[in-house]
Amino acid sequence: MELDELRHAWQVLGRQLEQQGALQRELLRERRLDRMRRGLRPLFWAQLAQGALGLGLILLGVSCWTSHLGVPAMLATGLLVHAFGVVTLLMALITTVLVARIDYAAPVARIQQQLAQLRCVYRINSNVCGLPWWIFWVFVVLAFADVKPGQGTPAWVLVTLLIGGIGLLATAGFIAWRRRSGRGPGALADESAGIRRGERVLEELADGQE
Repeated sequence: MELDELRHAWQVLGRQLEQQGALQRELLRERRLDRMRRGLRPLFWAQLAQGALGLGLILLGVSCWTSHLGVPAMLATGLLVHAFGVVTLLMALITTVLVARIDYAAPVARIQQQLAQLRCVYRINSNVCGLPWWIFWVFVVLAFADVKPGQGTPAWVLVTLLIGGIGLLATAGFIAWRRRSGRGPGALADESAGIRRGERVLEELADGQE
């Protein structure tokens, strides 16, 4: 009987240790995922700010083209600002949704897939909504102007567009060179610090499961 009781006690102790170990692993997972969640908050708020910028560009563009229907250059400027505002707003909304929909209760592999999708969209967002600002700020300034029919295009606009165009082509060429050489991503900016931190957290969790 004493031997049976001792064996039973060891079995109970073994189960308790397993449960304690599982609980500690779960707590560690929750702490690391909470750190990942906090790391992505700046990106979330930055995308909300980008969405506000996109909405502002839409309102500015509409105001410009509706008040300059008789000035072709200003009409085109307003429509361009309007369209770019829509793209900026949509990309911000998509990125924000991807950040918000990460399921931290899902398996690590699933979270890694969601984060990879976020990283891909963030890079596209960076190129589409960031790279054009080399020249696009000029159109934003023009959209605020009150140009009358028959007025010529200011010389500074042409010079600025030329310089900005050169900068745009140079930046695009540098991005393409980095992508071909494998020295960086094919984007104006690499993934945010929050995304990089999240990837490291998930790698640690994946290694701990092996």
